[in-house]
Amino acid sequence: MFRIRGAVLERIGSPRPYVESRPISVADLDLEAPGSDEVLVRVEAAGVCHSDLSVVNGNRVRPVPMLLGHEAAGIVEQVGDRVDDRVDDRVDEVAVGQRVVLVFLPRCEHCPACATEGMTPCQPAGAANAAGTLLGGAIRLSREGHPVYHHLGVSGFATHAVVNRASAIAVPDDVPAQVAALLGCAVLTGGGAVLNVGNPRPGQSVAVVGLGGVGMAAALTALTYPDVRVIGVDQIPEKLSAATKLGVHDTYTPQRATDAGVKADVVVEAVGHPDALQTAIALTAPGGCTVTVGLPPPDARISISPLGFVAEGRSLIGSYLGSAVPRRDIPRFVSLWRSGRLPVESLVSSTIRLDDINAAMDHLADGVAIRQLITF
Repeated sequence: MFRIRGAVLERIGSPRPYVESRPISVADLDLEAPGSDEVLVRVEAAGVCHSDLSVVNGNRVRPVPMLLGHEAAGIVEQVGDRVDDRVDDRVDEVAVGQRVVLVFLPRCEHCPACATEGMTPCQPAGAANAAGTLLGGAIRLSREGHPVYHHLGVSGFATHAVVNRASAIAVPDDVPAQVAALLGCAVLTGGGAVLNVGNPRPGQSVAVVGLGGVGMAAALTALTYPDVRVIGVDQIPEKLSAATKLGVHDTYTPQRATDAGVKADVVVEAVGHPDALQTAIALTAPGGCTVTVGLPPPDARISISPLGFVAEGRSLIGSYLGSAVPRRDIPRFVSLWRSGRLPVESLVSSTIRLDDINAAMDHLADGVAIRQLITF
């Protein structure tokens, strides 16, 4: 049993500002040693993402108390016994002393969904995430003898984490923790939507609606394609300015984009709000594809005309975790980063302490942050 310190969501749906209602407490917890097919990781850095906020505000109801955090990186300190031979043999690459990216949707490699090359989320992993357990059903966290649930199989807002082997992807030593952490969600989700679903051709255009961490990662990935014009759309002027500094060719507020008649061949929606998705659909050119990666509340609805999809040959597709296979795609993003074409570091808008987590949720809800990074 290990003693760790982590950010625990005590209750869902607390009123804002969170810095006053303090739904998250930074507490001492007990962490069991890794079991079979699990690893212990000393967390070095963790990003604060809307998927964390969606649990805090109740858009995604999860069991509590729950140790939050699903976008993180760290150093492997202990490896459990290997039992499940059905998991890809490459998990044996994870060894003590390696830096790993923690991913919130592992792939078991043997369910029907895992045979879709990332287009469908792993079924056992999705069930484990909803239940607040690790892949395989274990709960390794407790406080005063009572269980504390895992967030998306990672619980990265802590000094240490135990995760299933399939949730830990080794990266080379030259990849800094601050970069590795963002590969696990922002880059896989936003960049993966461009890489695996949109895949623009030379001469085409990509528009990204919503320039938070995921949206900005989508824009940066689109900029790595030759002869592709990239358009950023957001309501916040500071985010439009940041996108311009990163090389995005044109930026608009949603209203200005609509008034200007902007159309793009690939449009990525990265907000998780019905209005944003409707904007994204409206900006999609004939023959184009709208890719939605945002997670709206379960009861959210949109109103669209089906005629446009038929008459103009357009498509709308959802993409969870960028339709990524982490073991396949993280090395691709590492190569882009190493070549200087994907400046992942530029996504970090601020570095914070774990004790600042409630204020960080307020900044995220206000839309003023791209990626806040907790460092340990």
